[in-house]
Amino acid sequence: MSPSHIVLEDTQVFAELCGANDYNLSLIGSLLGTHVLTRGNELFVESDDPAVLSLFSRLISAIGTSIEEGVPATPELIIALHAELTPDGSQSLDASIENPAEEKESDISRFLDNCIQIPNGFGKVFPRSAGQSLYLQGIASHDLTFSIGPAGTGKTYLAMAYALRELLTRSKRKLILTRPVVEAGESLGFLPGDLEQKINPYLRPLYDAMEALVPYETIRRLEESRAVEVAPLAYMRGRSLANCIVILDEGQNTTKEQMKMFLTRLGEHTKAIVTGDITQIDLPKKTESGLIHAITLLAHIDEVFISRLDARDVVRSSLARKIIEAYEKE
Repeated sequence: MSPSHIVLEDTQVFAELCGANDYNLSLIGSLLGTHVLTRGNELFVESDDPAVLSLFSRLISAIGTSIEEGVPATPELIIALHAELTPDGSQSLDASIENPAEEKESDISRFLDNCIQIPNGFGKVFPRSAGQSLYLQGIASHDLTFSIGPAGTGKTYLAMAYALRELLTRSKRKLILTRPVVEAGESLGFLPGDLEQKINPYLRPLYDAMEALVPYETIRRLEESRAVEVAPLAYMRGRSLANCIVILDEGQNTTKEQMKMFLTRLGEHTKAIVTGDITQIDLPKKTESGLIHAITLLAHIDEVFISRLDARDVVRSSLARKIIEAYEKE
């Protein structure tokens, strides 16, 4: 059985792990469903459950390793590490109690490698489930990534974080964000306003994702310099996109022809990420989704990665996760 207490010799690591006013310990206790207490440089967990004790030991070890590698013990990191270490989502980190310490540290290092550091002091973004970790690994190692999953699984958010890092570190010259415009019963021609005013509601979620990661002033500066472009999918026709990173959001609402048009725009040194929820298709009946067609047609290509996220990867709220699980079982 894992011990109910852990001694941390490094006082600096101990202080950072506890957090201001022991906030991190309260968070860890909440995640474990118990209380974490301190005495001197020792941490105690109030539990006799072997599973809780094992998770407590591995979580404290993972947080300590992260601190030693220069990653601050933020609540986001702690939540992400807990998600990685829990038995129902541990595709990346081995949850086995017998796993050797050096192997655990190697797994934690691989997890930290998946974290996205957005430059200029904008912070880190952590995958908060094993599925999200695999998604980020796929983006990093493939030219074209399809991410399929329900709302709240981080498809667009993680893609945006990765893309902004690539742009702000100048690994890519341009970030292009696009969505299909699905009229949902209303003709754009009859809606009030000019073209920009008509299409802005369709593109607003992409701006929301950006603004969650970097300040509005940074976005405006990037748009003014044309380093960031947000446009409807139809505007991609006839273009050749070289040395860019491109995100196609709501890919389930593309037709086969639109998806083919988009994918054939991709030029040299360009990375593309296509996200979508194939349970939320707004196309006319009998119109096949370009996303569903593409993941079947292109799955055999080495440069293509397909990420399939599900209710276990939902990070919005426990309620959202339960709702998605209920609909999946229907």
